[in-house]
Amino acid sequence: MKMKALFLALGMFSAFSTFAAGDLRYGVEAEYPPFESRNAAGQLEGFDIELGNAICAAAELKCGWVETSFDALIPGLTAKKFDAINSAMNITEQRRKSIDFTQPIYRIPSQLVGKADSGMQATPEGLKGKTIGVLQGSIQETFAKEHWEKHGVTVVSYKDQNMAWADLLNGRIDASLVMSAAGQAGFLSKPQGKGFGFIGKPVADDTILGSGIGYGIRKGDDATKKQLDTAIDKVRADGTITRLAAKYFPGIDVSVK
Repeated sequence: MKMKALFLALGMFSAFSTFAAGDLRYGVEAEYPPFESRNAAGQLEGFDIELGNAICAAAELKCGWVETSFDALIPGLTAKKFDAINSAMNITEQRRKSIDFTQPIYRIPSQLVGKADSGMQATPEGLKGKTIGVLQGSIQETFAKEHWEKHGVTVVSYKDQNMAWADLLNGRIDASLVMSAAGQAGFLSKPQGKGFGFIGKPVADDTILGSGIGYGIRKGDDATKKQLDTAIDKVRADGTITRLAAKYFPGIDVSVK
């Protein structure tokens, strides 16, 4: 499956190398439903996909998608393999050292998912001796390593979230720290999620977890930033963000405070 994804990504790189002015290439890690994933027909779908297309329409741009692993998104952007990161990436000061961002578009809390009857708590003391899975290169990885690892918690990083869910089911990890919407749609709402649930309240650390999700832009690419920021204002004003949030994240307030 990974080789198939690699060949697909390479093919997309080649296809998009001929993009003309007025086109935009999004970089995406497509194994993180309900934000971005592929359906049974092999088509990209999810909140970020629909919103990204709406933003392109508002900006009068033709959009394409380049798939890669989450931890390769920033290197891929700086190497000009695509023009913007659209993959549920939170805006943090650490990431700002490498890339620029559009304005924040939406915000999703992060929570632990584990056995409903585990008795675990989302605290250093409550997780001591436990093994927690995280997406490699994510803010959840940074949070877990900063707040929990030094207190006797083992943090395991995965190339994609589906690998973490598989290990959770097999008992190789005790819980996974994810965006709450991804935990609900990608695992808890599925048959294999029976007996699992959210552990405690959302974790908090604005310095690590960021000010909201936006699109990553290359340093100094002011033209793309301005174009996308203007389009984001349009889709916020016409209710597109609210409508898509209700579709993909029912009951979750995604507004940027």
